[in-house]
Amino acid sequence: MADENTSDAVYETDEPVLYKKDGAIAWITISRPRYHNAQNSQVTYALDDAFKRAVDDDDIKVIVLGGDGKHFSAGHDIGTPGRDVDKSFDRTTLWYDHVNKPGAEFLYTREQEVYLGMCRRWRDIPKPTIAMVQGACIAGGLMLAWVCDLIVASDDAFFQDPVVRMGIPGVEYFAHAFELHPRIAKEFLFLGDRLPADRAYQLGMVNRIFPRDELRDGVADMAARIAKMPRLGLALTKQAVNHVEDLRGKRTAMDSVFHMHHFAHAQNDLVSGDSLAGLDGKGMAQANKSSKDGK
Repeated sequence: MADENTSDAVYETDEPVLYKKDGAIAWITISRPRYHNAQNSQVTYALDDAFKRAVDDDDIKVIVLGGDGKHFSAGHDIGTPGRDVDKSFDRTTLWYDHVNKPGAEFLYTREQEVYLGMCRRWRDIPKPTIAMVQGACIAGGLMLAWVCDLIVASDDAFFQDPVVRMGIPGVEYFAHAFELHPRIAKEFLFLGDRLPADRAYQLGMVNRIFPRDELRDGVADMAARIAKMPRLGLALTKQAVNHVEDLRGKRTAMDSVFHMHHFAHAQNDLVSGDSLAGLDGKGMAQANKSSKDGK
């Protein structure tokens, strides 16, 4: 069980992830709308439980991941009362607990588990997954969308990774140069601008776009069509395409950038005394509002 004494986090809900079974489709929904579905560890482990539940259910053929409210996800929780970076959870990988570890070891071990490890675990789910994205999909939100097999967006959705402002080369699950052409990935990161859904579609990162009020129905139709395919055929097809990505260097590239990411955290600690360079959720939000949107 989680150690309740290692963190002063105050959760606004005991159910940060909702699960609904509808025939052959599992609908998994992040439910922290008050904080734009920012991902704390409570959310991450609840997501893992929900994905495992869907995988273990032989009736489920397709998994849809969404976010409750205005936005899909504003990214990792770096400023809500529920920020639980100091809290222990029952881990899903064989990395040891990060709590009370000194220096850079603290974040390195935590993010091996809750970010890189979890995302790789979810990417390898043998059932097709669809990210249903509306509104903001920022930083850590990208990681949730990118581990899914398909991304279906509302026409008002946008994608953004502004963490270069912190001196950090993109989020931990560094799929940027695989999801986007390398020059577009550099633009995306250097400028930190929003990538609107229509441009993301043109660049091949998004599969389909629907008006917001038609998004769920559109995703449901796609999921229902996929669910008619043989289960093993879907699993093998997914495995085949993921294998090609890994042959192209996705996994090894991500390992390398993960270490650059943590060098940046350590540099921030040495220079400013804060691994995020003093930028909390409010500071990042203000910086985002003051920047121009991508064209």
